Amino acid sequence: MRELFRLALLALATLMLGACGVATRPAGPATEPAGYANISVAELKARLEAREPLILLDVRSLEEYTQDGHVAGSTLIPLPELAQRMGELDSQRPVVCICRSGNRSRTACEQLARAGFTNLANVEGGMRAWAAAGYAVERP
Repeated sequence: MRELFRLALLALATLMLGACGVATRPAGPATEPAGYANISVAELKARLEAREPLILLDVRSLEEYTQDGHVAGSTLIPLPELAQRMGELDSQRPVVCICRSGNRSRTACEQLARAGFTNLANVEGGMRAWAAAGYAVERP
């Protein structure tokens, strides 16, 4: 009887966590998130210098993009507008998402992956890490 009670509690907890959107998969070694890779600013710089035909998608606000600066050649689509503006992106090209710190760009990668984009990367540390590395920041 006690074992049955424990199983019922476990099942209830699993259902509640699933309803809240909390992942219930078993803990294990850290892996890349589903649908996209995390890259460093050094890797992004190398890909840009190699002239890889990627879309560098900046998902910050217009104010951040202009006032704080941006990576040359980036395309601005603020995260709140991304769902409505995905059609502006070529899903056949690699898309690298960047923001201020890497949080909004991670969300952008998740949205794009759900929409069917397959070659996605998130820049860890975002523009903060880019600037801290001493890489060029473009301002209007």
